[in-house]
Amino acid sequence: MANIVKYPFFEFAPRYVSATGENLIQGYQKVGKWAVALYGVLTILTMLTIQSAVTIVTASLVGYIFGLDFSLFQISIGLLAISTAIVSIGRYDLIDTVIKFIILALTISTIIAVGTVFEFEKISFADFDFSNTVHIAFLIAFIGWMPAPIDISVWHSLWSSAKQKESGKKISLHEALRDFNIGYFGTLFIAIGFLSLGAFVMYGSDEVFSPKGTVFAEQLVNLYTSSIGDWAYPVIAVASITTMFSTTLMCLDAYSRIFKPTFKVLFPNVKKLEILNYLWLAFVVFGSLVIIGYFTKSMGFLVDIATTISFVTAPILAFINYKVITHKSVPQEFQPPFWLLIHAKIGLVLLTIFSLAFIYWRFF
Repeated sequence: MANIVKYPFFEFAPRYVSATGENLIQGYQKVGKWAVALYGVLTILTMLTIQSAVTIVTASLVGYIFGLDFSLFQISIGLLAISTAIVSIGRYDLIDTVIKFIILALTISTIIAVGTVFEFEKISFADFDFSNTVHIAFLIAFIGWMPAPIDISVWHSLWSSAKQKESGKKISLHEALRDFNIGYFGTLFIAIGFLSLGAFVMYGSDEVFSPKGTVFAEQLVNLYTSSIGDWAYPVIAVASITTMFSTTLMCLDAYSRIFKPTFKVLFPNVKKLEILNYLWLAFVVFGSLVIIGYFTKSMGFLVDIATTISFVTAPILAFINYKVITHKSVPQEFQPPFWLLIHAKIGLVLLTIFSLAFIYWRFF
């Protein structure tokens, strides 16, 4: 349901890039500078928390699985250093190649793990109670974050634009949508796989999970291997590490790419954006390390703030994406078909309802 509701707003990103050769931030400028400013503020409010959160989870897994005798902070420095080196090269094709290998390993390991634990008779919908506010709140949050917050559609447009510029050829609409659909529904497939693993292995295990990263990583991996078998340890290890490292790398790359077009729109007279871009990347890295080093105990609170901000702004960003793709600057042959526009309008209404329901549940 979540993927169906959000599909149009993510699909508009590659469609817009194919039509204009521009990224969504440039498209937001045509809606109004307020749209670019809103996206910039949203990014600033959430990026350090999100980057630090995914990095420390990755560090926890790496530390346990490889048996490293280093603190989470030290491992985080290493992970961010590797990610920064890849991002600083600035070539989309390098990052794209790295991510493709990671996704391939992730997909294979996930299929093996799910195929091992899957039991048809365990599938049941009886445990979800639509009269339970906690269950409803989880469903709302799940829809809000599956497959990702709407603002990540901008990331996709930046990567698509970079790919087009580096290849030196215009990506056709057919090719752009084909690649997008493979990635979008591939993400859905992998997500269902991990959700199934959680349902079959974690749910009902009576395991009390620790809030400490390394302990949680150990509990998680041991729980899977005890349920599936010791032979599955490498499979689970590869799946978990590739998932989190790819997330760490993609977040850092996206945050570094967002700065230049956003700053260029809001402050067109400022020069030497390349230097400022490297300073921005350094700010993201060191800011994340500060949070990891000094605010780990408040991580849950910070993540709560970040998720709330992203969730409640989802309908606004969805509306902006709709305005961008239907703008007069987009050639008619590239504009969405009638059915997709209707789909988007229905999705926009549902996202608004979900957002308002979340606000009511969260604050009242």
